[in-house]
Amino acid sequence: MIGIYVYWVYVLPKLGLFEDGRRTENFRSMQKIFPAKVIYRSDNPYTLKENLRNLDVSYEFTGKQHKMSDLLERSETTGLLVVKDDTIVYEKYFQGNTKLDKNTSWSVAKSFVSALVGIAIAEGHIANINDSITKYMPELEQSGYRNVPIKHILQMSSGVKFSEKYDDPESDIFQVVPNLFFYMRSMKDLARSFPSEGASGQKFHYISLDTQILGMLIERVTGKSVSSYLQQKLWNPMGAESDAFWSTDNYHLELSFCCLNATLRDYAKFGLLYLHDGYFNEKQIVPKSWVKESIAPDSPHLQVGSTDEKEYGKWGYQYQWWIPTGSHGDYSAVGILGQYIYIDPKHNVVIVKTSSGSLSSTAKDDDEAIALFRAIIKELN
Repeated sequence: MIGIYVYWVYVLPKLGLFEDGRRTENFRSMQKIFPAKVIYRSDNPYTLKENLRNLDVSYEFTGKQHKMSDLLERSETTGLLVVKDDTIVYEKYFQGNTKLDKNTSWSVAKSFVSALVGIAIAEGHIANINDSITKYMPELEQSGYRNVPIKHILQMSSGVKFSEKYDDPESDIFQVVPNLFFYMRSMKDLARSFPSEGASGQKFHYISLDTQILGMLIERVTGKSVSSYLQQKLWNPMGAESDAFWSTDNYHLELSFCCLNATLRDYAKFGLLYLHDGYFNEKQIVPKSWVKESIAPDSPHLQVGSTDEKEYGKWGYQYQWWIPTGSHGDYSAVGILGQYIYIDPKHNVVIVKTSSGSLSSTAKDDDEAIALFRAIIKELN
């Protein structure tokens, strides 16, 4: 009887998570699909200024001209928000979404986790980024994370064996959900079950498991859940206007590698926080040095063009942030199926895009989104 209950309550709702015709509603209603922890709006919300204008730019991609409106439709965009000089200049929602909807971040959440690690280091909870993860989490001694530096985990270079092939339903990333919700395993138990496949710090290998470990590290060293630490150190000080929530496993542990759910305006505030080197709402919230370090690849295998996994477009990478091809200092948090917080310090612009694209999306779609973002900035200037 318990098995039948678990199947109906936890497994069946997830089988249609990525189905055509259901994704849009699912992606703005994740609290109905997964357990979640609430992150409460700021006690003193910050309201962005507005000076709205129309945008329907054209851009060049793969030698052809394309229209912004075509890409937004083709990528199943649910929201697009553009902030220039700390002022909202464009904000539109599609497919029934509104500015009040909490849109799932997918892997955009990884960049929030990175910020929390930087704050934890600044507060002395973590002595050194080069410390081994097992200094703080000895239970990982028998896993592939044994003696792996925290820095290498931030850089997706842990050397741990984990498959993140989104076009393979048998890959490790797609086995996480049934393991958590059908077999009732905890994320903590699951995370320490993967072995090493090579030395850390040598090869870029994007795996969500690395970020899950970072979330568990935050909980261990601060004594607070990831959601609680986020609320105290980011959500409240940056003046979030709306409650958010973070999806969890059945043991109330945040799925740190994904599944923060928030409004576009609050995602934009996080982008502005990084745009201004960690300073926002009259506060230094994230250390300036951490912001600078987080977006500057410092190893040969992390440079733009050198990451050796073609499905990720050979973009550069550092501490859970992506640096796109042709970067002039711009960088982005990126989530599967078309989620972005894109930051261009040179032109003082933040762009947030949420989407409900299909699993057939590839790195090429990310390249095209960047081409659009850069065309928007050119138009604004």
